[in-house]
Amino acid sequence: MQNPKSKTQNLGAFATLRQFVRERAPSETCELCSIEVAAEHQHLIDPASRRLLCCCEACAILFSGQESARYRRVPRRIRALADFRMSDAQWDSLMIPISLAFFFYSTPAERVVALYPSPAGATESLLDLASWEDLVGENPLLAKLEPDVEALLVNRVGSARLYYIAPIDECYKLVGLIRTHWRGLSGGAEAWAAIGQFFASLDQRA
Repeated sequence: MQNPKSKTQNLGAFATLRQFVRERAPSETCELCSIEVAAEHQHLIDPASRRLLCCCEACAILFSGQESARYRRVPRRIRALADFRMSDAQWDSLMIPISLAFFFYSTPAERVVALYPSPAGATESLLDLASWEDLVGENPLLAKLEPDVEALLVNRVGSARLYYIAPIDECYKLVGLIRTHWRGLSGGAEAWAAIGQFFASLDQRA
């Protein structure tokens, strides 16, 4: 029979060990086949709901180039547009209430959609089609954006005049950062630091 004192010591030892045992961080899985995926992984998007899905490489390949499928693979290319042409008047004509926004062609809506990040999430803005067409006329590469999965991402905060072709998941990542970190009317130092880090990361990968 085990000594009660020894049993108590064992329980105390286990309690001490638990303090040093780190629980394994929950891993992400492919939302199609349930296989575990790495922290940096592929995404699919449902154009109808604009819902992003985490997926493995194999499932991503299945949906590559399938425009008629329910899901579309989000590409990985990021391109900084150093020679992008947009005047202040052209920006104002797009009627975006803040200085951050992204634009993409939505196949379900059959038009270009303008979204801007806000503390409440991605907010859609009514887009003047004539103004957008003028912008495409000066920047023909906009006509080559992949529908639903690539966007023109614009940062005109303060003196910044930054333009990118970016995967749609990166645009929604920016939305998530702002929704998570924004405080008060001005956003706060934490939010603006997160925004700055986001665009610095884009520049490194572009």
